[in-house]
Amino acid sequence: MMGMAALLLVGCYSNNCPLENTVTCNYGFYDSEGTAISYRDTITVTTLKPGYKTVYTYRKLGNRTVTKDVPDTALVNQGYTETISQQRKDTILLNQLMGASSMKVPMSYFNEEDTLILSYKMISLKDTIKIRHNSYPNVELPECGTYRFHRLLNITATDAAIDHIEISEPTVNYEGSTNVKIYFNGVVSE
Repeated sequence: MMGMAALLLVGCYSNNCPLENTVTCNYGFYDSEGTAISYRDTITVTTLKPGYKTVYTYRKLGNRTVTKDVPDTALVNQGYTETISQQRKDTILLNQLMGASSMKVPMSYFNEEDTLILSYKMISLKDTIKIRHNSYPNVELPECGTYRFHRLLNITATDAAIDHIEISEPTVNYEGSTNVKIYFNGVVSE
């Protein structure tokens, strides 16, 4: 009887933890008038990380170019020339999002401002979104672990394809509310 009660108690604890517990900032897409849309263009979202990294590029006539994060003496021994350069530590968060009406983007835990670059396939210009926020730990139950929630403070965007942008729900958690509304200028929206 005691074993059965312990089994039921363990079952209750695991059911109290949220099943959908990924914390992302949720962006909804709208036309300049405020109507929800699916954006026809292909979007790639990159975040700018502070600092630079060393990149090693290897070239050999008649062969494809090879890029690595660490030196490769085997390629040099095969006749490749090595070029060392510094590049930003940018990270692609969403690659080639097509025909979407929204996007979910993770936020940094310890930076007070995130910078997102939106690249489009149909237009050559890019948009930059800067979003200031606070990040704080959230513990609902000790057995569920700690999550980092965010509070959005301010947001700005350039105007290549974006008409304007606004914060619609400042609390970023795992509940899935639309936190930011992006109003596109109508160039490639439907």
